[in-house]
Order: sequence, then structure tokens, then C-alpha cells
Amino acid sequence: LRSWSPGQTRHINASRRACLVARFGFIYAQERFDAETLLRTYISDMEMVQRIIYTAAVESFHAAKMAYWKFKIHVREMLCLSHSGPESLEDAVLDYIVCHKDQYDVHASVKEVIRSMNINPKISFPPEIDFIVLSTLIQELCCLAFSMQTLVPPLDVAFGIDGELFNETKYYRSADSDFTAAFVAYHVWPALIENGVVIVKGEVVTKR
Repeated sequence: LRSWSPGQTRHINASRRACLVARFGFIYAQERFDAETLLRTYISDMEMVQRIIYTAAVESFHAAKMAYWKFKIHVREMLCLSHSGPESLEDAVLDYIVCHKDQYDVHASVKEVIRSMNINPKISFPPEIDFIVLSTLIQELCCLAFSMQTLVPPLDVAFGIDGELFNETKYYRSADSDFTAAFVAYHVWPALIENGVVIVKGEVVTKR
């Protein structure tokens, strides 16, 4: 039997959480910028470019969470027939998913994200190209979001809507914002939350 202790589990969870939060920050700082640069070769409207990337991020988290939920049900059904401890069945399920993340069909999630983006009325692409050009970014976000569901508690992105009141505990303003405006015109990047509390601020543009 494997030796196990709650303290060891908490330490491992905290280490994975730190790595995943850092990864979220890197995607925001570098891979989001790379995606912006790519899209600007097709789209001159910077607002549309940023709306597209924000939508890709939110939809990636949604698709990954749905995939995780389905995968977790499958693993629980598989393990409940043979599980005998020492940890709880739920802990065993979580351990299995963490160790077998390669079984996550991320390509199916990428397709689901692109499908959702294609029917989103707030974003559009020139007819000669497709949202598939963002597949690399979407795949990275889906893998990250899936791994974040294995944390206790899981991490998620905050829900945001155009026209919401600007909240400085939740967002940074983009440099091209009207810093006297009280409302969000559109979102550039989602905030990361844990149990409803913002742990990494998102980015928005505020305008009058």
C-alpha cells in the first residue's frame, strides 16, 4: 500500500497550484501576445482581435471543465468496483486523473471551442480564414484549465459581461482605456478565481 498523509497531499496540491497559476500568467504575457500579433495580420480592428482572444480563453475553460466532469464520472465508475483505500474514493479518483491527464482528449475540446466561437455573435473573422489559426493557444488553455480542475479547490476564470461596473480588485485597465470611465467596454483577458475570490486580475478596456 502507498504511504499517504493529508499533509503530503496539501503540499503537492499547493505546488501544482503555484505552477498552474504561473502558467496562466505566462500565457497571458507571452502566448496571448503572440496570438494578437498573428490575428493582426488578418484583422486591423484591435478591439475585435482582443475580443476574439478573450472569447477563446473563456470558451477553453468551459470546454475543459465539461470534459473534466465527464472524465471524472468515468474514472469514478471504473474505480468504485475495486477501491479499498487508504484514501477516500474521491481522492483516488483525483489521483488517477492527475496521473493520467494524457487521457484527456484535448483535440475534442479544441473543436468544441472553435464551434462555440463560430456561433458567437460578438466576434467575427474575415471569410478567408478560420478560428483554427488559434488552435495552439486554445489547446494550451484547455490543458491548463483541465489541470486546474484537479486542484482542491479548483481554479476557474471569472464571468465577465460588457458594460459591467469596473472592479479594481478584479481587473486591470488596458493602457488605451479611459481611466475616468466607470464601466467596462470589453474584456481583454479573464480574471482567475478560487472559491469566488480573484487570485490573478484580468484585463479590460474602459470607455465612456
